[in-house]
This record gives sequence, structure tokens and C-alpha cells, in this order.
Amino acid sequence: MEKLFNHSLELLILIHIPVIQYFIIMKKYFLSLLGICFYLFTIGQTMVSFQSSDSALENAFNWAKKTALKYKGDSLDPVGPWYEAALPSRYAFCIRDVSHQCIGAEILGMNRENKNMLSKFLANISKSRNWCSFWEINKWNKPALADYKNDREFWYNLNANFELIYACRRLYEWTGDKTYITDPLFINFCERSLNEYVKDWVLDVDSLLTRPSLPNTPLSFDKNDMFLKSRGLPSYVENVPDLKMSADLIAAIYEGFVSYSYILRENDNITQSNYYAQKAGQYQKHLESKWWNIANQHYNTLYKNNGAFDNGDGSVFLLWFNIINDPSRKNTIIHDLISADLNVETMSYLPYLLYLNGSGEQAYRYILHLSDPATKRREYPEVSFGVIEGIIQGLMGIEPDVHSNTISTLFRGKDEVELKVDNLFVLNSFISVQHYSTHKTLVTNKGDKSINWKAGFAGKYSTIYVDGKPVNASLVNNIDGSIFSVVNVMVQSGQQLEASVK
Repeated sequence: MEKLFNHSLELLILIHIPVIQYFIIMKKYFLSLLGICFYLFTIGQTMVSFQSSDSALENAFNWAKKTALKYKGDSLDPVGPWYEAALPSRYAFCIRDVSHQCIGAEILGMNRENKNMLSKFLANISKSRNWCSFWEINKWNKPALADYKNDREFWYNLNANFELIYACRRLYEWTGDKTYITDPLFINFCERSLNEYVKDWVLDVDSLLTRPSLPNTPLSFDKNDMFLKSRGLPSYVENVPDLKMSADLIAAIYEGFVSYSYILRENDNITQSNYYAQKAGQYQKHLESKWWNIANQHYNTLYKNNGAFDNGDGSVFLLWFNIINDPSRKNTIIHDLISADLNVETMSYLPYLLYLNGSGEQAYRYILHLSDPATKRREYPEVSFGVIEGIIQGLMGIEPDVHSNTISTLFRGKDEVELKVDNLFVLNSFISVQHYSTHKTLVTNKGDKSINWKAGFAGKYSTIYVDGKPVNASLVNNIDGSIFSVVNVMVQSGQQLEASVK
């Protein structure tokens, strides 16, 4: 009888275990659903928004926002939180695209996605690939098959490691999140990239014009093997055969050294910071002395195996990686860009870069063109993210300085145009910025901590009025050679301040 009772009890338990497990699982899903609903409600309440008296500009932002958010992946995918930053059909993200899209993504609230995606690239640097990471990772947390067969055969543009260092710096500056510059994964990636990677790919400044074009590919290989002939491309320009070096790769290396020097300084390592800054200067000097074409007054951008310079694509990255100091030479690059027939990937850089470099009318034209339904391939993810960055950082001139907890504003648009961005999350705080054309700006601190506001106005002003009270202004040289005037004021939590000029 006792055995029968025990057997019956065991049977009862076995019957009920699946039921109990079902309710446990359903409880977890229900709580997860509640969490998601709360998250979506919170995001809906705080999602960045943009308004303008220029309806075409407002429509462009709204299209870009809707399109970019459409590319946000499922955080439950094996790779974790992610967004598309490659051809949409691949369900993947590549280093160059992510590094370009990351600030636009941050503006749209994709903080978790940025941190996760960059960490994947940082973690996958490998000696077996000569210190390359994966060029492209898909939502299944695998290297995309379109770019990778094995550690011997894969696609990789050598700009990538240096660009990723720059992206981490930019995200740190925008968010104030120190994990971007202190995480051991990041430090390891930087040290390997600026030392072993440079050595393995023969990228020391003295070797740039004498290096083999594919130093880690067998001398004898199948020319039809796409991966072997693309294992370490010395440029973001991918359609030029027999390429030894490019100006865009030199600019990327320069920015990699500059960014790591900045990061080391932020981490109080002054000696090493100075060392990497000096290295960066050598690449800049090389570009100016070897690549500027005096006769034609422009930069050569490509260098072939036959020892000849050529002028092709890639000049946009000389602006992107901040290697050019001479405003007149920058203007030459800009003139060449706006006169050329560009693909949408290159065009997507221009709204931000053109506003930054004093070509506001052209920047505005590209915003409207990129958001126009008639534009071919406007659905490529970089386009919508580039428009977002172009409007917020470029047109509205919103730039954070994490070191001094300062947010700068500078209207770069047309006269008599009003703009407002609300619920913008920057330096771990929500703000609202409203420009009344060229003469007045309002900032509202919607966060729970005070911020420093550097209010800027184009032109020379001795006085800027803060809530109607005169304050002595300082003059600042813009990177395009123009002058603007600024004042620094503290904006307390919940406070709104107005700055204006007469």
C-alpha cells in the first residue's frame, strides 16, 4: 500500500511539473511584457522630437527618425541589442557603418545597441587574423558570410580598427560613459591596433609608400578568391585594383592615434598620451608633404603599386577624420565633393560635415536630397542616421564636451528659420534646445543635474544677453576659419535660459 501511495504521489508530481513550469514561464513572459510596455511608454514620453518653421526640414527629420528606428533589431536576437548598419538584407552591422551611424543612433535612444555592437567588434580582435576584428557581424552573433569564410580568407578594410577607436571616443564624448574608454576590451583593442596591427599590416609612417599591397596574403593566390584579395584593403575605396595606399587610410590612422592620445589623457596617462599624439602628427605631416598635388591644387587620394598617385574617391574621409587644418584646402575637398556624382553612402556624411565646415546651404540641399523619395537607395541605413546627425549636430550645432560637462549650441541655418529639438539625451541628461534664427537660443535642462551651456552665435559680438542681462562674450575660431561668439552659463536642473544677441 505504501509503495502504491508513493508511486501515485510521484505520478501526480510528474503530471503537475509541466503545469507548474508552464505557469512559471508564463509569469516570466508576463513580467517581461510589462517591462517592455513600460519601456515603450517611457521611450514614447522621452523620445527625441524635432520641430521647425521650415516644413521640408521637419519632414526630413521625421522621415529619418522613422526609417532609422525601423532598423532597430530585436534585443532577444543571439547577438543582443543591435541595429542594421549594412545592406538590410544581411541583418547585420559592419564596423564602418556602425562607426558612422553611432551618434545618430545615440540621438534616437539606441544606447544599449551601440554599447553591445561596439563591444562585439572590440572582443573579436584576433592574432590569427593579424589583429583584425570581424568586418561585419550578423544578428545570429556570427561573422557575416558575405565577408568571412575563415581566419585566412575574409574581407577587411584596414581603416576599420582606427575608425572604431574614433567611434568609442565620440560615444564617450556624447554620453559621458567612461566604459567606452576604460573597459579592458577597449584598452586591449587600442594597444593591439596601434602597435601589432600597424606592424603586421606595414602601416608605419615610413613604410606607407613602399609597403606590399597585401602583406598578409600569399604572393601566389587565386585572383578570383574575393576574400584573399580583400584581406586587408588599404582604403575604404573598394573598386580600385593594385592599390598600395590611400589618403583615407592615412587619415584614419591619424585619427586613431589622436583619439587614443585623447583617451589616455582622460585616463591621466600623460606620457603615453604625448607619445601617441606625436605619432599622429607624423601621419599628418606625411599626408601634407606627399599627397597634396601642387599643380592641380587638390589632394591625391590613391597610390598604386606602379608608384603613381591618382585622384579618386575617399576624400570625404579627410574631413571625417579631421586631418586637414588648412581651411582653403578643406574648401577644395568640399568643392570636389559637391561637384561629383556620389553614392548615397558618401552623401550621408555630407550634412554634418558641410555644416561643420561652413557650407550650410549645401548641407541643407543634401538633407532634402537624401530624404527625397526619388533618391536611389535612400533606404540604406546610413542615410537616415546621417540625416539625424546632420540636423542635430550639424545644423543645430549641439556638441558635448564631456571633460567640462559642457553642451555647446550654434545655429548654422538660414535666417528667419526656427528650430527645436526636445528630449535630446546627451551627457546623461535630457535637454531641449530652441533656436530662433541667428539671434536667440533657449535651452531647457530637463535632467536631474546641472549642466554648463556654451551658447554660440555666428559673428563677432562683444556682448551676449542671458535672460536679458549683458554678459561679456568670447571670440572663437571655427574649424572653417570663421568667427563665432560664445558665453558660458550654468543651467540648473529644471531651468530654462535664453541667450540672445542684438
